[in-house]
Amino acid sequence: MNDFIEQLPEQLQLDQLPLIGEAWIYHVFAVVLASLVCAYIAKRVLDHVQARAEKTRNIWDDALVDAARRPAWVLIWSMGLLWAARITALQMDDDLAAVLDQLQRLLLIGLLTWFVLRMMRQVEQRLVDPAYRETPADKTTVGAIGKLLRASVVITAALVVLQSLGYSISGVLAFGGIGGIAVGFAAKDLLANFFGGLMIYLDRPFVVGNWIRSPDRNIEGTVEDIGWRLTRIRTFDKRPLYIPNAVFANIVVENPSRMTHRRIYEHIGIRYDDIKRMEPIVADVRKMLQAHEDIDQEQTLMVFFDRCSPSSVDFFIYCFTTPVWAEFHRVKEDVLLKILAIVEKHEAQVAFPTSTIHLPDALELRGAQLADGRPRDSVRELQENDA
Repeated sequence: MNDFIEQLPEQLQLDQLPLIGEAWIYHVFAVVLASLVCAYIAKRVLDHVQARAEKTRNIWDDALVDAARRPAWVLIWSMGLLWAARITALQMDDDLAAVLDQLQRLLLIGLLTWFVLRMMRQVEQRLVDPAYRETPADKTTVGAIGKLLRASVVITAALVVLQSLGYSISGVLAFGGIGGIAVGFAAKDLLANFFGGLMIYLDRPFVVGNWIRSPDRNIEGTVEDIGWRLTRIRTFDKRPLYIPNAVFANIVVENPSRMTHRRIYEHIGIRYDDIKRMEPIVADVRKMLQAHEDIDQEQTLMVFFDRCSPSSVDFFIYCFTTPVWAEFHRVKEDVLLKILAIVEKHEAQVAFPTSTIHLPDALELRGAQLADGRPRDSVRELQENDA
């Protein structure tokens, strides 16, 4: 913008010369009024463009309009006010006008950076939103790429600002290289977490929304966010867990969300008195599972008499169904109810723990006589006679 002003004819550079009398007041008023008109026109134009953009499924036009709204409004008013302030400063102090020029350049850099960051954020949100895409992108991958790009933009903007302030970028980079070694030793845990987060993004053992757990640690829940230092997990009782990323490099992580099937593995016991009915019961249960629409017939399916337990003879069922947690329990409930119906159909009973006590004949006789109400002496005499 300053280059454009310098290229204007000298007679048009009204803000470069002190104005006579109160003319500068009218000039300032004209600049503020022009800013107001430009802000109104920009709003109307953006509203019209947004209305057209909403009719398409292209994510870029919507993101561009949403990202440009606030920076454009701030740009118009800030440039207008700075221009008015510069005109006023020329009437008082040239050094103040130079400071305002520097501030104007820095503000342009900041607004451009703000616009680019907003644009990235809008695109990132739309890439994972089903309302904009039929097949949304992976939230974890989009988040990782977005964070890297935003960090690059911020670093680049900082270097441009330093250059605008008169600092040597090469010196800053050299100092950063030397300082980076010291920082690396002082913040090794922080760097370990950073590279741990990077490995999560690259290896993808889990993504946002997955249910994970670790047999090595008391960690189980749904992944809500994967940051560069911490991963936030929400447990099933809704408590948040904040886990440093370096931890995942040293533990085993199980990801049940990526299960292809869930297994139904149960033992059913019937009484020893019903052992003759075991074979037809097992055969009918096997037929029932083979005909069940929710049991995957391409996976292992077994029903066999398995063991003789202390109070029952047991057979087991082994099959696979849907990986969806709630649906799995519905299927399992249906299977168990049908198995119990088959057991009842064959006039057998499901066994429960029982104990049988065998007593010697003399004790049985004593118990019987005491139950008749006879005195103990009579019982003893009866036992001696029997002997």
